[in-house]
Amino acid sequence: MIARRGVSGTSVRAVVRSTGTPRGSIAHHFPGGKQQLIEEAVAFAGQVIADRLERSMQESGAVEGMRRFVSFWRQHLEATGFAAGCPVLAVSLEQAGEPGNGSEEADGAGKRRLLDVSNAVFVNWQRIVADALRREGLSPKRARRLAALAVCALEGSVALCRSARNPGPLDDVAAEIELILSGAIQSAKRTG
Repeated sequence: MIARRGVSGTSVRAVVRSTGTPRGSIAHHFPGGKQQLIEEAVAFAGQVIADRLERSMQESGAVEGMRRFVSFWRQHLEATGFAAGCPVLAVSLEQAGEPGNGSEEADGAGKRRLLDVSNAVFVNWQRIVADALRREGLSPKRARRLAALAVCALEGSVALCRSARNPGPLDDVAAEIELILSGAIQSAKRTG
């Protein structure tokens, strides 16, 4: 739901309706209400994606691992008719949570927690890519910068694909990321 509607468009009532879970069960497992539900959903989605990315990078190296990661996003976008993007990005962009107790201080704390969760996910994804690039011979600094570029570019292209309702932006960004990563790896091998 977050990937399709964002935080403000995802209500506990809609989760109950969608899952068929009794409202009391949701309240029992998520005593922090919608805020906790969103935080845990984003952390879970981020870890599922991180596991896929880590596996791809470990099995195939940085360039092929990135191809496989792009393929995942392409399949996700096409399977949802370009209606669902990245839930982590949705939270980051929206910087929102359901108002807590009505005070700006409580609402601000909830927003900060959501941003902290989404930031931790993005940092982890970048670490995974940077680790793969370091295994290919890049310096830690160069690997870190290229990992940030790759994650940012892919996340942005997913958003553009949703707007365009086609995978063209993802394909274009993927081709450029592949060229950049391949070039950096070849350069590291020549100088290393």
